[in-house]
Amino acid sequence: MNPEVAAYIGYSASLFIVLSFILKDVRKIRIVNMIGCICFVIYGIFSGMLWPVIIPNGLICLIQIYYLLVDKKK
Repeated sequence: MNPEVAAYIGYSASLFIVLSFILKDVRKIRIVNMIGCICFVIYGIFSGMLWPVIIPNGLICLIQIYYLLVDKKK
């Protein structure tokens, strides 16, 4: 992949993470943060398998999915 495209994915991931701090509704925070984490995982893969980026963001994404599903059951 073009390094410039990977950089834009990384910037968009950062934007989503920052946006998640602005929101007040916990469900929206989790969704926006999860989108940012997914973008960071994609960025890490396309930037040469950056495991320190992929692993924590992948785990955070799974945690967000878990809590979104648990919250939906209530």
